Amino acid sequence: MSERVHESNLDSLVGALRAETDAEVRFDPGSRGAYSTDGSNYRQVPLGVVVPRTVEAGAHAVQVCARFDVPVLSRGGGTSLAGQTTNAAVVIDWSKYCHALVSVDPAARTCVVEPGIVLDELDRRLADHRLKFGPKPSTHSHCALGGMIGNNSCGASAQAYGKTVDNVRRLEVLTYDGLRMWVGPTSKAERARIAAEGGRRAEVYDGLDRIVDEYLADIRRGYPKIPRRVSGYNLDSLLPENGLDVARALVGSEGTLVTVLHAELDLVPVPPYESLLVLGYDDICRAADDVPHLLEHCSPGQLEALDGRMAQLMREEHAYLDSLDALPEGDSWLLVQFIGDSRDDVDGQAHALLKAIGRSEKDASVAFSDDPRREQKMLKAREAGLGVTARPPDDRETWEGWEDSAVPPERLGDYLRDLKRLFEEFDYNHPSLYGHFGQGCVHTRIPFGMRTAQGVADFRRFLERAADLVASYGGSLSGEHGDGQARGELLTRMFGERLVAAFGEFKALFDPGNRMNPGKVVDPRPVDGQLRLGPAWRPAAEETHFGYPEDDHSFTQAVLRCVGIGNCRSHQGGVMCPSYRVTKEEEHSTRGRSRLLFEMLGGHADSTVTDGWRSTEVRDALDLCLACKGCKSDCPTGVDMATYKAEFLAHHYERRLRPAAHYSMGWLPLWSQLATHVPALANSALHAPLLGRAGKRLAGVDEARQAPVFAGRSFVRWWRARGDERPDPADPSTVVLWPDTFSNFFHPSVAMSAVRVLEDAGFRVAVPTRPVCCGLTWISTGQLDVAKRVLRRTFDVLRPYLDAGTPVVGLEPSCTAVFRADAPELLPDDQDAGRLAGQMRTFAEQLVRHAPEGWRPPELGRSATVQTHCHQHAVMKSDADHELMRRAHLDADVLDEGCCGLAGNFGFERGHHEVSLAVGELGVLPAVRAAAPDALLLADGFSCRTQIDQGGTGRHALHLAEALALGLEGPLPGERPERLADRPERPSRTARWATTALAATAAAAGGREAVRRLRRP
Repeated sequence: MSERVHESNLDSLVGALRAETDAEVRFDPGSRGAYSTDGSNYRQVPLGVVVPRTVEAGAHAVQVCARFDVPVLSRGGGTSLAGQTTNAAVVIDWSKYCHALVSVDPAARTCVVEPGIVLDELDRRLADHRLKFGPKPSTHSHCALGGMIGNNSCGASAQAYGKTVDNVRRLEVLTYDGLRMWVGPTSKAERARIAAEGGRRAEVYDGLDRIVDEYLADIRRGYPKIPRRVSGYNLDSLLPENGLDVARALVGSEGTLVTVLHAELDLVPVPPYESLLVLGYDDICRAADDVPHLLEHCSPGQLEALDGRMAQLMREEHAYLDSLDALPEGDSWLLVQFIGDSRDDVDGQAHALLKAIGRSEKDASVAFSDDPRREQKMLKAREAGLGVTARPPDDRETWEGWEDSAVPPERLGDYLRDLKRLFEEFDYNHPSLYGHFGQGCVHTRIPFGMRTAQGVADFRRFLERAADLVASYGGSLSGEHGDGQARGELLTRMFGERLVAAFGEFKALFDPGNRMNPGKVVDPRPVDGQLRLGPAWRPAAEETHFGYPEDDHSFTQAVLRCVGIGNCRSHQGGVMCPSYRVTKEEEHSTRGRSRLLFEMLGGHADSTVTDGWRSTEVRDALDLCLACKGCKSDCPTGVDMATYKAEFLAHHYERRLRPAAHYSMGWLPLWSQLATHVPALANSALHAPLLGRAGKRLAGVDEARQAPVFAGRSFVRWWRARGDERPDPADPSTVVLWPDTFSNFFHPSVAMSAVRVLEDAGFRVAVPTRPVCCGLTWISTGQLDVAKRVLRRTFDVLRPYLDAGTPVVGLEPSCTAVFRADAPELLPDDQDAGRLAGQMRTFAEQLVRHAPEGWRPPELGRSATVQTHCHQHAVMKSDADHELMRRAHLDADVLDEGCCGLAGNFGFERGHHEVSLAVGELGVLPAVRAAAPDALLLADGFSCRTQIDQGGTGRHALHLAEALALGLEGPLPGERPERLADRPERPSRTARWATTALAATAAAAGGREAVRRLRRP
């Protein structure tokens, strides 16, 4: 807490903010913990958080804070890497509500925005005008324009469009003492008018004149003439030759001078055509040497670089392999993108460059593409740098601190060689070097030892040496990420004492009381102070249920995977984080939850979470986690919040009464086993108006949810009735079909159809007839001791198949994912868990990769809209499914609309129904409604099918196995049988089960007419 804020004052401040501002005011421990750090090495617990509903409310909140003399910190996406957005201040989060595109002037190519608008969202809203904002940092899916202005963000596209400062026309700003004004370039006439009006505004402009007059020569000489200077205040924008541009002088000031309320931005046309040339080199220094030569012969839209170390990390992490496959030979690469008005234009630019440098498109070290999809694959490898290098598989931790230095491009190669020698001197081996080489900006993450006194001392000493090195090259401490706390203390090494003194006067002019984000840039806190870890960090050592094999068997290490990149705050595409996309709450993002788990570890004296596993703050933040596992794959550092949630719930409710839903839905496999003896009675009870409502209340189920219907006969009962002889587990054609709870008791047609298709492919199917379960529902509700017992009983039932190495085929993605991922982590020393993980296959994997040669799936010849289950997306992936659909002649539109929102028990639990449906309405449910009436609707997950069925779509989805089984049935009456004539002979079987499976599937698909539509040539 700020030394100038006492508890009584703080209470009064909270009361005033709540009474006087239209904002969400949060001074609770959970909110403060979630905002205690950003993407940097630093941590400071804020006084509280204010989330204004309007820009006016945000401005008024600043005024209230000024009345109580408390510091203020504006925050957008919170991804700052130098500590700009962590402070013991009142945090104003603009991102939830203040994200309007206020106006667009297509003719002038300008727009006005509120500070919370996300860059990708802005570009989407400008798409109809074929315009966009030029700078595009790698965080474009979730960074806010206010944050970009605060940091002077750049990105790869700055090669063509410049930094944010070069694209800001005017700003509406508010000073701490209440001056509100629009600022921009100031003509002599405007300057005279301001002086004549007098008052605080005239005082500011008089001060600016005085600073320029006093430091004119220093400003002209002291700023390096390079394209990527982001360090320091932009006093050069105040020079007479630059039009006394106050807006551009404030860009990059990191919230230390003013609060930005609106911004008028310059826009650029969206280039109609792009091409990409990739050049391979022996090492990254030689690639850097070639940059000036390339720039002599072309003016690229981007000139990016990545080195062999990053490629190695991608291979070790099995990430972005498609991107690597698209790269040419070499151990380092330059990626040169061209933009133009025609394909001939961009192709011609690339070929002209090749000719100028004596290379050919046919060279093994050259790759060329004018295919946007292929280009994006190659560029993804570079854009993924921060996530890939953040947590290398060799168990080292890498950190920010010297991650964006910049030098003149013509001196880049020599700078990299000296930087590498400095790495060797400090024994910081193998940091990856990559970045925006066309502008001399170098990205890296270094394995600083941030947990010991010696490691932190070396960290400080390295930064001082590196700052001197980059200054000797006429470079900048920061070429993109700003100064904050990471580099503020080092600015005198770059600018000298006089210019840093000028920065102090500039700060005092706008913020004389040092209340705007204090301790950054001016009078900065030390680079080794307020560290997120540090030698004084003492987290509690906890015994856990999961093994965390990729995190040194440590829950603490697992939580530290989150480095604050913020991809979980994206609004479209991928899976994570569905609850954040609905609530726009930091606590409901993967990052926010990770922050609270970090606070729960109690490593700092001022930790906001003080009751460990019993924490209500952590429980509340995790309550809306859907356990979709989207973060396991979509988070660049592999955070697995579903596992962390299960771990937390296990400890939180240990020897305590649990929520009713944990007993009802958590024990669903047992209740389903009992209900299968009297399914009609169970269904009547669940759906009777009075009894059903009472049962839902008792079970902790939301009354708005319809209970799923138990099948009249379970799949296992149907299987037993077949009376087939059990196949030999050692027979290479034998496969075990896993009878998961959902396919067994609710949708048996899925499993019956799978039997049909697997047997058609020549496999002999075995099905366990004794009760088995993956333990999913117990895992998701944190009943991990029960889950372990369930799994061990399952292993006993599967013993003959585990011993023989028989493949086990899963139909329900969530259950398959348990065996592939959760079970080995929950039972890390159990050999059976490891064996089953290796033997577990998806339905599509078995058919695509292991079916007898010559077998072909039925040719369905239909379009299909496909929803991929989140657990499949995260754990098994869908490559085999896509290939199976291709072979079945399905024209598949695989949705990229995120989670369906039901997510197992989540969408059924009381209090979750609104969020569950809101998640579905973000993409999946509208896409289903928009699907062509004659298109198949495929969803392998029981949750996805249930949400589609109950989500007001008027559609019913099939499992892929059901669709293929329909295609295998004989022709309907009156249809021609020719298309089956060349099919291999199928094993004989009774007609009874085939008729049953077809009838059940047809009912799910919407009746016999749906079958006819599917089968119609």
